[in-house]
Amino acid sequence: MTATTDQSLTVTPLGGLGEVGMNMMVYEAEGQRIIVDAGVLFPNADMPGIDMVFPDLSYLKEQQDRFLGLFLTHGHEDHIGAVPFLLRTLNLPIYGTPVTLALLREKLKEHGLHSKTTMHTVNVREKVKTGPFEVEFIRVTHSILDAAALAIRSPAGVIIHTGDFKIDPTPVDNKNLDVERFTAYGDEGVLALLSDSTNSEQPGHTRSESEVGGKLEALFAEIPGRIILATFSSNIHRVQQVIDAAMACDKKVAIIGRSMENNTRITREMGYLTIPPGALVTPDSLPDHPDTPIVILTTGSQGEPLSALSRMTLGEHRSITIQPGDTVMLSSRTIPGNEVAIGRVINQLYRMGADVVHARLSEIHVSGHAAKEEQEQMMDWVRPRHFVPIHGEWRHLVSHALTATTRGYATERTHIIENGNRLKLWWDGSERLSNVTAGRTFVDGNSLHGEGQLILRDRRNLSSGGILVVVVGLNMKDGTIILGPELLNRGFVADDQMPALTAELTEVATGAVHSLEVSARADSEVVKTRVRNRLRRYIERNMRRRPIVLPMILEM
Repeated sequence: MTATTDQSLTVTPLGGLGEVGMNMMVYEAEGQRIIVDAGVLFPNADMPGIDMVFPDLSYLKEQQDRFLGLFLTHGHEDHIGAVPFLLRTLNLPIYGTPVTLALLREKLKEHGLHSKTTMHTVNVREKVKTGPFEVEFIRVTHSILDAAALAIRSPAGVIIHTGDFKIDPTPVDNKNLDVERFTAYGDEGVLALLSDSTNSEQPGHTRSESEVGGKLEALFAEIPGRIILATFSSNIHRVQQVIDAAMACDKKVAIIGRSMENNTRITREMGYLTIPPGALVTPDSLPDHPDTPIVILTTGSQGEPLSALSRMTLGEHRSITIQPGDTVMLSSRTIPGNEVAIGRVINQLYRMGADVVHARLSEIHVSGHAAKEEQEQMMDWVRPRHFVPIHGEWRHLVSHALTATTRGYATERTHIIENGNRLKLWWDGSERLSNVTAGRTFVDGNSLHGEGQLILRDRRNLSSGGILVVVVGLNMKDGTIILGPELLNRGFVADDQMPALTAELTEVATGAVHSLEVSARADSEVVKTRVRNRLRRYIERNMRRRPIVLPMILEM
């Protein structure tokens, strides 16, 4: 297998390298491009008021006539959540496996885009030809149904893009990762392997999802009262095992939470989820079954404020009230950044008299990502010419790259890249090209904010420094101060501290006005700027605080 620089392929990540989430990758050959995944990142405490984050799409807008399609590896939000926003920029055909597109279709309906979007269902081992690319979907095991890796054939050679994966020897649905196809491509010769790095720091092998079922059944059998189990609604294998364990223990199941209800309905209709007749009770009928052993399957394992579990802890859920004697199980790992929210939910559950199963997480949850030995196994099957770690924070990428070099991959053929980098590959070499625009777009209700916009900075300042409003009434004829300066404090200092500061801050504001020429005082914007700057400097120098200073000039 050989190729020249004229037969090259360029890899450009726009999200997912340097963070866990927001995955988006662009592949380019012969001037044509395809996109793999378009995901979101959920906000952390440093993003007040933000609902979600997706990649900056500026690069796609600039080159929109060169994109051929969007290929999706699976249906998790960090891989499909940004598709509605992408479709507002590019009108692309979308390719994915049946469950992936079924989940996406529900999302597009919410945005009013489902009837305007062309989607092509692709089964594993099927190939799609578009421009200079041929893409084969290869089955992998993960924490969601129908996950696939992509074998992307280009004039430069084959790229294996694993998506999220683990090597589960005993998957719940008995659909094993397709070793045969990976090794077949390895025998043919693979230009590059781009592989999931999420668990690159974890030694050994990730446990099988099927191990959870037995643990759940044992726990359900021990617990006499009502059980509330929260997990990811996309993990249908986990949902199936909860239902099976409940049935084995003669317990009914209630499914609660919008995404949980939608995902179980979709996968049940498609034949992926099996629920025996009579197994379910509706949430509204729970008061009619006070003595029936119940497992309530719900969302909210990450402490999301609008989730069903969070609303239960606040006493705001229409059907469920947490009662003494309830047992709550959190069957998922903590996503970094959610520790405080989850801790708040757990504390409130204990206050309400519930028992919480969270310290035994290893029994009721397993990861969906490959640990170090599985990552090594993927390298051995594929035997790529180049190796590129993807999907992870910087430390995950470095750890994965180290694994590759310790297995004999040359340093010059092991490439750590991050969002916006462009890596040009051919069989005998590589080249770093000039970077493209890459960053974040913040979703705030119906508004979108770029990373450089001031609104996020102002919100952070408000949360840390508060606000100081300065009201000044000016005679617009001679520039004299008629009213104020009056000060309004919100979160800047404690109310009982404000009287001691008022005189000196008023003096600073007055001096700021008087420092302007009389003619300049006729322009209220000039006065605002001078008052704001003088107060900011004084407060920062003398108090080491950075409130938002908001002057209000009354023209009198």
